[in-house]
Amino acid sequence: MAGAFALAAGGQALAADLQQPGPPPPRAPATYVPVPAPVFTWTGIYVGLNGGYAFGSSNWTGPAAAYSGCPTGGCSTGNFSTNGFLAGGTIGGDYQFNQFVLGIEADGDWTNLSGSLAPSTCGGFTCTTQSDWLATVRGRAGFAWDRILFYGTAGGAFGNLQAGSTGSFDTSTQIGWTAGAGIEAAIAPNWTAKVEYLYVNLGNMTCNINCVPGTSVSLTENVIRAGINYKFSW
Repeated sequence: MAGAFALAAGGQALAADLQQPGPPPPRAPATYVPVPAPVFTWTGIYVGLNGGYAFGSSNWTGPAAAYSGCPTGGCSTGNFSTNGFLAGGTIGGDYQFNQFVLGIEADGDWTNLSGSLAPSTCGGFTCTTQSDWLATVRGRAGFAWDRILFYGTAGGAFGNLQAGSTGSFDTSTQIGWTAGAGIEAAIAPNWTAKVEYLYVNLGNMTCNINCVPGTSVSLTENVIRAGINYKFSW
């Protein structure tokens, strides 16, 4: 028994002399790897709304036989001003490669474009030109600076042209052309806003019932409008 106590005491003394292990080394902090932001692309199909203001000019040219003293080509009123507001919807699609964007866009707008000329300047009649709708189908080509797109556009224009000097109107659906430019910006995920200018030429119609028969009436427009689009994710 005495030997056992001696052996136990000696073992405790030996254990006390041995170096005790220290605390474990601290763990290295985890390295944060940021997730890259998704690359924005203009590629996609979109729908939207637009609205703005249009101002332009109209010209009436009556046949030479209608007025005394008219030249062989007929009597012209000269260009007189037309103006009004417009609002409507848009649908289109874009494809981006590198920084270049190609697309196609169509829109249809209600308008209240109108203008008149006094009887003293229009052969004794009040000559009125007006239009109450306008649609375009256009190609777009642009350069993207990340979330900003600068573009040019051109294509076909369609609208009704109304002319009259009796309070009633002859109406014709016209096919013309349009060209312009604009800037569009991505303002939120899937949402873009734009401002654009379009020159629209709806050509000439012939007014026979509510004008001097054979009168040729023209209409051109300058359209300044803004729009907002929702782009569907592909």
